[in-house]
Amino acid sequence: MNHTGSNPQNNPQTSTVAIIPARFASSRLPRKALLDIDGQPMILWVIRRTLEARNVSRVIVATDSHEILEAVINAGYEAEMTDANHNSGTDRIAEVAAKIDDAGIIVNVQGDEPLIAPKTIELAVDQMMNEIAHASDVGIVTTWEPIHTLRELLDSSVVKVVVSDDDTALYFSRSPMPFPRDATQRHGDPNIALELEPELLGNFKKHTGLYVYRRETLLEFTEWPQTKLEQFERLEQLRALEHGVKIRVIQASGSSIGVDTPEDLERVRRLVAEEKVTVAHSR
Repeated sequence: MNHTGSNPQNNPQTSTVAIIPARFASSRLPRKALLDIDGQPMILWVIRRTLEARNVSRVIVATDSHEILEAVINAGYEAEMTDANHNSGTDRIAEVAAKIDDAGIIVNVQGDEPLIAPKTIELAVDQMMNEIAHASDVGIVTTWEPIHTLRELLDSSVVKVVVSDDDTALYFSRSPMPFPRDATQRHGDPNIALELEPELLGNFKKHTGLYVYRRETLLEFTEWPQTKLEQFERLEQLRALEHGVKIRVIQASGSSIGVDTPEDLERVRRLVAEEKVTVAHSR
């Protein structure tokens, strides 16, 4: 963290821009970014909650859709059209980040997390500022949340992460890890062991989709070809690990909800209707 007393946003090395990738096509939830939540398109919820993070100076939506572009601009926010043929959201934000030369930190906020906690973004950006201030070799900061149920642990869409004692990522996987060997020997099966000893779930971490990059790391990352582990697990963060990028993983300030299905959308709408969450309509 910057302890000099100066505003880190005045320092190009620590000035922070958040970029939200928003693709129009979605196989499970068409037009996802524009789906209504309490009278507002989902993408506006993501923008406004990101703007609530005190250490983010600018938010840009990177999209392949003129409809999304217009919705964002008409609401008074910033958006840029990007190539429709990008393989991932990371490639999409890198196209925009390449044009930004006055920010050293780029935040990738997923466009399908309308209830993301601004505090989580702040914590991750603060961590990256701290890494830069101490001249560490960390190139990416990301976040994890606890896993609470066996069903969640076994779900291949829930990515698990194992970290070292200094919170550096060792590996990401769709499989449960680490393996509970002693408990499995006691009960004969790892799933039975976890059912009978639910406190073991405290050893597992769910990786979330928030990334904070050094700008140069992001641009290098998208120049590298896909790696074998990345292709095998279908997890692009493994490309960074295989190229020796150090990834710091910190705990998120709360649980997030990624909207991937109609059920997820209804859950978010229900939470908003119950007034458990709010969003500022201006910064």
